[in-house]
Amino acid sequence: MKNWGVIGGIAAALAASVYVLWGPITERKKRRKGLAPGLLNLGNTCFMNSLLQSLSACPSLINWLEEFTVQTEANQSASSGNPSLSLTLLRLLKALSCQEATDEDILDASCLLEVLRTYRWQISSFEEQDAHELFHVLTSSLEDERDRQPRVTNLFDVHSLEQPEIPHKQIRCRMRESPHSMSNHWKLQHPFHGRLTSNMVCKHCRHQSPVRYDTFDSLSLSIPATKWGHPMTLDHCLHHFISSESVKDVVCNNCTKVQAQGTASGHAIQNQRTTFVKQLKLGKLPQCLCIHLQRLSWSSQGMPLKRNEHVQFSEFLVMDIYKHRFPPHKPNPRHQLEPSPDAKSPDVEQLDGSKPSLMNGTCSPSLLTSPIAFPFTAVSDYGSPAYLYRLMAVVVHHGDMHSGHFVTYRRSPPPSKNTLAASSQWLWISDDIVRKTTLQEVLSSSAYLLFYERVQSRLQQQQQQSKELRAEE
Repeated sequence: MKNWGVIGGIAAALAASVYVLWGPITERKKRRKGLAPGLLNLGNTCFMNSLLQSLSACPSLINWLEEFTVQTEANQSASSGNPSLSLTLLRLLKALSCQEATDEDILDASCLLEVLRTYRWQISSFEEQDAHELFHVLTSSLEDERDRQPRVTNLFDVHSLEQPEIPHKQIRCRMRESPHSMSNHWKLQHPFHGRLTSNMVCKHCRHQSPVRYDTFDSLSLSIPATKWGHPMTLDHCLHHFISSESVKDVVCNNCTKVQAQGTASGHAIQNQRTTFVKQLKLGKLPQCLCIHLQRLSWSSQGMPLKRNEHVQFSEFLVMDIYKHRFPPHKPNPRHQLEPSPDAKSPDVEQLDGSKPSLMNGTCSPSLLTSPIAFPFTAVSDYGSPAYLYRLMAVVVHHGDMHSGHFVTYRRSPPPSKNTLAASSQWLWISDDIVRKTTLQEVLSSSAYLLFYERVQSRLQQQQQQSKELRAEE
């Protein structure tokens, strides 16, 4: 009898340990409808879990990974044996977005850390990390994987030449059309890839220097100083990001040229140094936009502090005013010395005036009561935006600069088979805990990372429908 008692005690202890580690098996097989799977915390991996949940709410990223893995699968060496980052990430995101049939309500993402170690990223699951840094690790590693693909094709494609059914019109001159391999390379850019423009204008002669371009995968916005009684909005942060700054003691070639024309020949002319106005804008807006709100600040003693103030953001984001406007292909020579229209962009102080340009971050009742109808009914308040984005996920950090916890607000996976459809139901996810929540709770959170995805406005949808009708005729 004593042996039976010992055996029963051991069995009870094992059952209790299994329940603590994995939870009730019956509930794991019956995940509630409309909820996304949770992720197991492997130590201190809330930073990774929150980011994966956010990325799984971006359908454009999943579609891009599917196309990318198909194109790169044939080029991978069969002897390598190491799974690619794109394929590992695709499987995780599809499982979290309920695109793959699974009854598990808790998934394990340790495979992602193992793949990143093969990319020489040593990320420990027992040390606290930053979700935004991991986002850069993923995007840069995907770019490295893309750059390892062959970009130069053979001079003669014997297999294509042996096929008589290829029409002659498909053979084009190399100088008249870009090579097929280069166009594929640009198509392999991930949907978070964008470009910044840097524009400099001389204050004296209004001469504009050539535009410089820089790539980005996320917009890291600092939070400007708040005024008492005035709420801080996302527009304030965006305007502060593109606000112009003066750069002194810069050589202006145009001022030097004008000075030389007015001076007798034979005299040496020194380079004219003036003050330039530098302006940042967005040259290429990505399909998926990641916005990082910098909440790290430093005290007078040099100690790191976290800024916990609430930055108002809205479900829909209009980015037209921040887009760089490219000049026409053949500019008028008489207008070369005139200031560029983009040189006079609105500053942060203009947002406090009586006529604000945009309302990004203003939580109007119409946005809260009918969020999905906004692109069709409330676009008139914004004009007809060409760059309209819809909020897909929010990452929030609770705690201070030394320790804390990351949670995610994301849209529930769409119930229909259309993966591009956006659900109006929001979820709150903390590792393996998933519950439904409201849009009001999402918009009232202290966001750390914002994930938006570009959608079509009402005018763009009407134009597309008219094109389809003309094509059918």
